[in-house]
This record gives sequence, C-alpha cells and structure tokens, in this order.
Amino acid sequence: MTVASTIPVLSDFSVRLIAWQRQHGRHDLPWQNTRDPYRIWLSEIMLQQTQVSTVIPYYARFLARFPDVASLAAAPADDVMALWAGLGYYSRARNLHRCAQVVVEQHDGAFPESVEALAELPGIGRSTAAAVASFAFGARATILDGNVKRVLARVFGVEGFPGDKRVENAMWVLAESLLPSNAANDEVSAYTQGLMDLGATLCVRGKPDCMRCPFATDCVANVTGRQRELPAARPKKAVPTRRTWMLVLRDGDAVMLEKRPPSGIWGGLWSLPEAADEAALSARARALGAHEAVSPLAPFTHTFTHFRLDIEPRVVELNRVAGAKVALADGETAWVSLRDIDAYGVPAPVRKLLDGLQGSLL
Repeated sequence: MTVASTIPVLSDFSVRLIAWQRQHGRHDLPWQNTRDPYRIWLSEIMLQQTQVSTVIPYYARFLARFPDVASLAAAPADDVMALWAGLGYYSRARNLHRCAQVVVEQHDGAFPESVEALAELPGIGRSTAAAVASFAFGARATILDGNVKRVLARVFGVEGFPGDKRVENAMWVLAESLLPSNAANDEVSAYTQGLMDLGATLCVRGKPDCMRCPFATDCVANVTGRQRELPAARPKKAVPTRRTWMLVLRDGDAVMLEKRPPSGIWGGLWSLPEAADEAALSARARALGAHEAVSPLAPFTHTFTHFRLDIEPRVVELNRVAGAKVALADGETAWVSLRDIDAYGVPAPVRKLLDGLQGSLL
C-alpha cells in the first residue's frame, strides 16, 4: 500500500464522513431507520454483489412472506428459492435459510450481538457481520465490501487488486485505523452507512463525482488524476465457455422441470433437463416418452462470474401413446403449468425462455 507524500494522513476522516452522510447520504432505504437485526441481516445478504435498485423489490417480497427469522427458518426450502429466483448467486439463498434455522435452533431466535459470533453463522463473513453489528447493535466494527474497497483505494492511493489477499489485508488494517473513536452508537452507524453511500453514489466505478466528494482535495486518485486506475482491476483471465442442451418437454401448456442438486450452478433451483450434446438430449427425450421430432429454439448465452454458458434449447411434445406423464416419487421432477412458474425457483435465463414459450402459446 502506498500513499502519495503530498497527501496528509486524514486524521479527521471519520468526522468528515459522518458529517457528509448526515447531510448528503441515503436515509430512506427500506432497511434503514431500524435496529431490527433480522431486517438488517436480510438486506446485507441481498446486497452482496447486487445493486440497491435490484434488491428493493426482492426485500419487500421476502418480508411480506417471511416477516421474522422464525417464519423464514420454518419455511420449505423451495419457497425460499422461489422468492430468490432471479436475484442470482443462489448459495446466498441456501445460506440465508440455513442461517435462520441456526439462529432459531441455537440462539433462541435472537441474532448474537458480537461480530465474532455473527461471523460464525452460515453465509455471514467478516464484513457482513460488522455491518449487522454496527447497524443493529451500534458496535464499533469496520466493513470492507466492494464499495468501501474502492473508496479506500482512491482516497489513500492503495495500489494493487483489492481481491488479492495481501492488498485486502492491508485494507483491513487501514479500515480499522479509520474507525471513529469514542463515538456514540448513532455516529458509528452513520460512519458505516457513509462508507457505503460514498462508494454507491459518488465514488462509483465508472465516472466518480469527485466535485461533490468530501475528500476531493485530499484524495490521491483525484489529485493525481488516477480515478480510472484505482482500484486496480482484476487481472484478466480467459473466460471459458461451456455448452449445454436443455429439454423443454411439453404437455399442452405444462413443462417438465427437474430440481437441481443442492450445490453448484443454480443449486436447489428447478430447471429444465439437460444433456451434454444433441444425441444425448434426444435419448433423454425418448426415455421420457417424447415424440422423436425435436424443435430447436433460438440458442442464447448466460454469463456467470467465471464462465459463459451457451444454451441450446429444444422443444418436444410428450407422446401420449407411449405413456402418461413422467413423474418421480422423490419429488425431484415436476410438471408445471407455464402460468404457475412463479411458485418454483427457476433460474432467470430459464424463466425468460419459458416466458417466451408461454407467449407463443397465447
């Protein structure tokens, strides 16, 4: 970590940030103005790698269905995944459900107050634990999410990719040193919120609004014109492409869905049967009692964090002469009307495909 010699150490960093947040920060988000750890925790999990505008409707639907941790813990996993469908990073939903169960079973339905105890719960890392502890319990704890890393890298001239362990560790040390000392609970919360707000509203990735930043005259990136260079980008790696064939097995307006394994891509969601190539897909279709004729749909690509998935969908009709609908007793297969897809947790690209199919049947 390097800091330009012309930039002084900002001993008043927390004071200026708190003052800025109280005047210019966000104060009307649905999960603000509460000390309820359940609501705060829910928002923090949803906000991981997801924009506020995307999270807000999901957050509202979750609270309407699961108003407290006990109701979430008692819910069937399929109900949780159905509400999460489309929000992405589905391991968050699985951990969310498991975390609620642990809070109910091991903590009598009350979230622990310390950062250390919170960080031991499923799906809660160090930064998220600090955010919950700060907002819910007024703990003096530092956060270090993507927005905060960007702010610290620019203001203090932190070199290197923030995802690198060495750089990240240096940022944790810096973040800890900047915490307000002897601050009241509301000041700690304002400071934590201020870090989030500054990164989300002014110190954004593309074109930061440096003119309105409270640290404009001291920020290394602004003073030296390095806003585009800091923080350093992730080292480029070749993004591999995978290919899969999806079977849209139809019986009128119903399609057959399969439940995916609990881990891995789209873990725990309902999706279409898949095969590694055209021949294997045709074999699966025949085994499931489909007609020989296979109708191709337009292929499409879905991009994940670490790879691209080329999807080749094929539509076939159930052959009623060959037998009745396929149904497994273990609950891993379901025939679902296209009008009832909302009741199932279906990955966003598959949902888009099925919505298009429904439109063609109207």
